[in-house]
Amino acid sequence: MLLVVVAALRIGMYHWRQGAALIGGALLVAAVLRAALSDEQAGLLQIRGRAVDVLSYAGLGLLILFIALTITGGPLG
Repeated sequence: MLLVVVAALRIGMYHWRQGAALIGGALLVAAVLRAALSDEQAGLLQIRGRAVDVLSYAGLGLLILFIALTITGGPLG
């Protein structure tokens, strides 16, 4: 959650690429934690089965990172 708070601050300061990259990184951290922790330890990271959670977190994290790092130009620069 700390990574998401820092990302929100960066987005609020008009550094949306850095904020989006931090959110993507936070999702990748969540994927690693979900894969490493037991079901009891995972807490709120546990939504579905372990494989579905890890694939969902990792896939969305990679997609957000890809978008944040490849979009150029535009009004948000």
